[in-house]
Amino acid sequence: MSAGTAERAAGAADRRREQHGWYFYDFACSVYSTSVLTVFLGPYLTSVAKSAADAGGFVHPLGIPLRAGSVFAYSVSASVVAAVVVMPLVGAAADRTGRKKPLLAASAYIGAAATAGMFFLNGDRYLLGALLLIVANSALAVSMVLYNAYLPQIAEPGERDTVSSRGWAFGYTAGAFVLVLNLVLYTGHDSFGVSQSTAVRICLASAGVWWGAFTVIPLRRLRDRRVAAGGGRGAVGAGWRQLMATLRDMRRYPLTLSFLLAYLVYNDGIQTVISQASVYGSEELGLGQTTLITAILLVQVLAVAGALGMGRLARTHGAKRTVLGSLAVWTLILCVGYFLPPGRPFLFFLLAAAIGTVLGGSQALSRSLFSHLVPPGKEAEYFSAYEMSDRGLSWLGPLIFGLAYQLTGDYRDAIASLVIFFVLGFLLLARVPVKDAVTAAGNAVPDRI
Repeated sequence: MSAGTAERAAGAADRRREQHGWYFYDFACSVYSTSVLTVFLGPYLTSVAKSAADAGGFVHPLGIPLRAGSVFAYSVSASVVAAVVVMPLVGAAADRTGRKKPLLAASAYIGAAATAGMFFLNGDRYLLGALLLIVANSALAVSMVLYNAYLPQIAEPGERDTVSSRGWAFGYTAGAFVLVLNLVLYTGHDSFGVSQSTAVRICLASAGVWWGAFTVIPLRRLRDRRVAAGGGRGAVGAGWRQLMATLRDMRRYPLTLSFLLAYLVYNDGIQTVISQASVYGSEELGLGQTTLITAILLVQVLAVAGALGMGRLARTHGAKRTVLGSLAVWTLILCVGYFLPPGRPFLFFLLAAAIGTVLGGSQALSRSLFSHLVPPGKEAEYFSAYEMSDRGLSWLGPLIFGLAYQLTGDYRDAIASLVIFFVLGFLLLARVPVKDAVTAAGNAVPDRI
């Protein structure tokens, strides 16, 4: 074996080791997204807020009258606004210093600690629940900036669809496994000697423990890359200046910005459906918590197959076409959901199956597609903008959802308002010439994209 061949083999082995460690951050944090944000916290925080509400069903934080049923949606929006302020600064600091890993550790453990603190959410402490949600959700968004920024560094261009899809599959596998444990505890809480509300609080807090425990694996396997000498001086103090420089720099890549705009729109719809589905199921469709857990478990199981299956479709049809197909399915899902009759678990399960089929793939392929549009050496900086679209700027959907319910008191009107995100996102993405965008960013164009 020649020296060059041996060096390439060693490099490939190191890359696979990092990829395996990278998958495990999805494995760690996706339990929060599934058990906390999607299943338990929405209905539980709503019930806590209702216990603190006045006779008209309103709570009054800072003297502002809010419907108790809108507290969760507004809290999600507030967490996104907080993340928007922090994410670009963290992304710029990571690129300037080359030290993504310490920043990933800090954001991950802040989020895990806030999630574990949800054990103390009871009685009428809805403000505590809102605060912990804001901290945990914004910390997750910040950590995902750094996590996603590793993708272009640990995967060759031809590998990224597969690597990204596997990361999502790892996350959904963890979400499904922990959700099974949650279902056992929740349905059998009497046999475990705890009340139903205590069982929910244990499920919430255990997601934080899981998040913190499995974050150790990526922290051991991922490595920081060196930056040019002097690149780290004043990184934190220059954060805002770097942010403005990033925004100015992105104007040089208008096709990358066009993709981000499309992704911002349709992903806002995806994130809102994920976060508000359990509230819609419990409050509008009258479904019990056990039914909701089972439905989300179905989503998790099918999302693993969906992420891997759509990754294979992308290899033959291209990532862009595959994502466009998934957006058409998302639009159909919302239309069906609007007309779903109450008290029909089987129909809700069918809808959950459809969501699971497109959920993982649409997110995984969007991430890998964007990785081709990032100029080399600016991964964390640009992925901070991407993450603002992913979790950071996904404030409009929850806000519209909350306002629709605030004004009408009808969750069906709230769910109908989300259709525009998928239709507009489809039209915007269809107009992006992705091959030209890859070339403009200075990257090699894969055979299929």
